[in-house]
Amino acid sequence: MTCRVGIYPGTFDPITLGHADIIRRGAKLVDDLIIGVTTNPSKNPMFSTEERFAMVEREVARMGLDNVRVVGFNALLVKFAQKQRASVIIRGLRAVADFEYEYQMAGMNQQLDDNIETVFLMADVSLQPIASKLVKEIAIYGGDITRFVSPPVRAEVEARVRETGTKGDY
Repeated sequence: MTCRVGIYPGTFDPITLGHADIIRRGAKLVDDLIIGVTTNPSKNPMFSTEERFAMVEREVARMGLDNVRVVGFNALLVKFAQKQRASVIIRGLRAVADFEYEYQMAGMNQQLDDNIETVFLMADVSLQPIASKLVKEIAIYGGDITRFVSPPVRAEVEARVRETGTKGDY
């Protein structure tokens, strides 16, 4: 029997309710879902890779999904997928702008390995505006992020903002 492995990659800085929605829904599509926590050289993260990994692990545990695990990686996504024996890459889409970027990435990934399919999941309508970058910006400027992240993540983000004491460093 073949086990279908999927990967949901991202920086998860921080993990949002939108991410959690895609994780829950993606877990239904594959036998095993790997949440790939990665670095992105073009982003200035609020949390270290280790902190983001721990945050995602905790949030996945809170969801109670037996077929989901968290793995850190710092490599080309296709190479990571091959190493994990994944046949599916799951990506969440919020808007048309996301689709344009993700469509291009899916095409490049297919050029690198045409045995790996990309599956796009539309964000739940109520979660579409949520973006990690905006969550951080709202928190930095003293806004309420309660509707965008879980209570433990909110506490971590707010604590990090208090620690830094500066606005706009992220």
